[in-house]
Amino acid sequence: MNWKVLKTEEDYNKASIRLMELFHAKPNTLEGDELELLLVLVNDYDDKHYHLPELDALEVIKYKMEEMGLKAKDLESIIGSKGHVSAILSGKREITLKMAQKLKNYFSIPAEVFLHSV
Repeated sequence: MNWKVLKTEEDYNKASIRLMELFHAKPNTLEGDELELLLVLVNDYDDKHYHLPELDALEVIKYKMEEMGLKAKDLESIIGSKGHVSAILSGKREITLKMAQKLKNYFSIPAEVFLHSV
């Protein structure tokens, strides 16, 4: 099929279905090239029509702590004193750029999570 810029929901749905059919196509084949094109087209349509909510950095940190079985005291080496950690986790103090960098690395969180927090 000759793909064009996706302008309607119907076009988007057809492209998404075809993308799934081709998902395991080998690179440098006709199907692989079609898959690459569909990825670009679907991503472009998504960016224009679907806006994901921004993540709250504090909620992400709390989720990661729960996921990893961590307590507030486990963040003292990253954030600082017990009181400082408590103030950050309660939202009373802002996350600094230095803290954001350490938290990003510690939790393997994308830096974008902190863009609106710092």
